[in-house]
Amino acid sequence: MKKRIVGLLGAGIVLVVAIASVRAVMVYPDRQLVIENPQPPLVLDAEQAAQRLADVIRFPTITQDEAPYLEPQPFIDFHNYLEAQYPAVTAFATRHVFNKYSLVYEFPGTNPELKPILLMGHMDVVSVDEDTLSDWTHPPFAGVISDGQIWGRGAIDDKASVMALMEAMEHLLQTGAQPERSIFFSFGHDEEIGGENGAAEIARYFASRDLNFEFVLDEGGAITEGLMPGFEQPIAVIGVAEKGFVNVRLVVEQPGGHSSKPPASTGAGILARAIVQLEDNQFPTTLKFTNMTFDAVGHYAGFGARFGMANQWLTGPLVESAILANESSASGIRTSTAATMLKGSSKSNILPTRASAVVNFRIMPGETAESVVTRVRSVIDDPRVSIEPFMASNPSPVSSTDAYGYQLIEKNIRELDPNVLVAPYLVQGGTDSKHFYGLSDAVYRFLMVRVTPETVNTFHGIDERLGVEDFANGIRFFVMLLEQSSFPDKDQRGGEATAKAH
Repeated sequence: MKKRIVGLLGAGIVLVVAIASVRAVMVYPDRQLVIENPQPPLVLDAEQAAQRLADVIRFPTITQDEAPYLEPQPFIDFHNYLEAQYPAVTAFATRHVFNKYSLVYEFPGTNPELKPILLMGHMDVVSVDEDTLSDWTHPPFAGVISDGQIWGRGAIDDKASVMALMEAMEHLLQTGAQPERSIFFSFGHDEEIGGENGAAEIARYFASRDLNFEFVLDEGGAITEGLMPGFEQPIAVIGVAEKGFVNVRLVVEQPGGHSSKPPASTGAGILARAIVQLEDNQFPTTLKFTNMTFDAVGHYAGFGARFGMANQWLTGPLVESAILANESSASGIRTSTAATMLKGSSKSNILPTRASAVVNFRIMPGETAESVVTRVRSVIDDPRVSIEPFMASNPSPVSSTDAYGYQLIEKNIRELDPNVLVAPYLVQGGTDSKHFYGLSDAVYRFLMVRVTPETVNTFHGIDERLGVEDFANGIRFFVMLLEQSSFPDKDQRGGEATAKAH
């Protein structure tokens, strides 16, 4: 009898594995767009374009949370540089200035029946910690071009977007072309601190004009190489949604005194315990957006990855554990918790009368800033800890992959490099596009640059840099996007590509 039971169990296991293996092969058809008759790549002076990006890196357009939140002159210098370096844009466009430092370029189209498009970037950058200056290969605001790379703060995030858009439009306008569809460029000045004085003001202005955009394209996605386990090919991820965020300040107030006579728990100790409680009680997970990305490119994954993803009824806990084991992928499946700022007393032998910390939460769609704060109160559950939320933005709606804007972005990526796979994904950081949800139901986030395991941590980190040829491809991408969306003559380079789905 035991042998029979063992035999039945063995047969059942074999059957389950067989079914799962078939699913691994069948569940993910090839969904990548096939480009027929691709156009030759645009010929441009990549070195000169790179030099202009390097030039603007030298303007330290830093924004920070605390007042004064910026120095005016670098932004004014940036404005003047754009006006001088792009004469065709300056002559054709109407330029609007918002709160002194944010810019909108308006390029009127000849056909008012076509809905306008909005293309975005931001001029501000994060600061550089003084303690890390000696760790940079080249000074962060020197604007050095070396070893085929453009080095400096803002090279990727996000002066590359601003300059690639200006380069692309200057190229088109210098050919004598005129847009059929109206185009708007929005360049915010305070994206790194939420965009409330820049992009938010611009969005209100657009709303006052009753503008509704065919699509909006901002930073946020890129071509990833070696960042998605199970794939050998590079994957271009287009942000169709982004997480929200909320900062929570935790404060513990105590009588204070000399450290030689401490209470059982000091303010710093109570605060530390609250932080540990939050870190030990992470938010629940969801594979919704991971599955969305994998559905688009799973056909090209290794068998092991396809087996796991196609059979989550069997492998779900293992898949989740593998994702959570990597800090980059973990934040894509849950609201993340990050303690970022701590403050106690001013001296080692003084008990703090006020100990404080800031915890930053990046919120998954489906939750809100309010629900996050409610959970924080429940998890800490300590009346000695004051909980003060500040600077909040709820997650975005999810834009469709069937819309014109997404399909145009996808087509141009595949045309520039057919070896690059394309997939939608959830942006884990925040962008200025969050202010424009009421002006379009098609909001996307992508810049045609490559991100590798070596460069991904340079965002807001040490040695931020962008390849000269990468920047050139970013310009080519925007030229194609503008040609195909907005200009009646789409044959700037000797032919028009066509595309078909598998």
